[in-house]
Amino acid sequence: MGNLLEINNVIKRYGDYTALNDVSMHIPKGSVFGLLGPNGAGKTSLIRIINQITMPDSGEVILDGEKLAPNHIEQIGYLPEERGLYKSMKVGEQALYLAQLKGMSKSEARKKLKYWFEKFEIGDWWNKKIEELSKGMAQKVQFIVTVLHQPKLLIFDEPFSGFDPINAQLIAKEILQLRDEGATIIFSTHRMESVEEMCDYIALINKSNKILDGKLEDIKRQYRTNVFEIGLETNNPKEIKERLSQNFEVSPANFRSLNDGLKLNVKLTNNNSANDLLSFLTSNGNVNHFVELVPSANDIFIQTVNKTN
Repeated sequence: MGNLLEINNVIKRYGDYTALNDVSMHIPKGSVFGLLGPNGAGKTSLIRIINQITMPDSGEVILDGEKLAPNHIEQIGYLPEERGLYKSMKVGEQALYLAQLKGMSKSEARKKLKYWFEKFEIGDWWNKKIEELSKGMAQKVQFIVTVLHQPKLLIFDEPFSGFDPINAQLIAKEILQLRDEGATIIFSTHRMESVEEMCDYIALINKSNKILDGKLEDIKRQYRTNVFEIGLETNNPKEIKERLSQNFEVSPANFRSLNDGLKLNVKLTNNNSANDLLSFLTSNGNVNHFVELVPSANDIFIQTVNKTN
């Protein structure tokens, strides 16, 4: 597949403060790459470097095989957390202006804007001023002008801010559709449920250092605990619990279930497998719940940041 973006040993300082300390990461083509980290970790500094708003003190950024240069700006779409639309300009006039800044002709921009405005059902906003729109409405306009020129690389910084759940889901669907059509996406957010839903790869920055990166499913596999949440309908729960304790690590579990019965967290040991556990349970009752407790992106974020702190 190859990488669309390569960040190699980037260092960025502001006076005595190091914002990025020898940070490297590779972002595969056609993927959603989650750029994560606490406030002040260095994410915004890295995004500014990719957008050539600032330059690194050392290191390099490679975009699609070429060292990042001013002419690459037309290949990047950036939706900042702090939105930047001109409040007193009309929506259509502003969208056309911003599209032309990205190298589109006026006729091409008008044609594509018509498509997006119809898709988002906002055609009657064309002559409204941004200041007349709600925050969520303005967000839709900002999203459209970010993706309109079909850039190779899209950077979304907290793209769901200001959206209700329905419109947040709409934008999430569009982001994934853009990925499927070939765009590469950097997705920066504090909403870990969105990371679970959308990201193929993640990188975690804390205190100016990259502390974790890779394919999300591989990272989750590294952090797995081998603990299973089980629910069992049985006539002798006390005996079953004692027998389980002889071969597994057992502790009480608390989860919602339609059936009352034995509820436990069971951790596998080196001498047994999930199949061994399931076989024991099915031979001693009716299994109504059997779920591996895979760590969430939120769990991994908290655990890794706390460890490095």
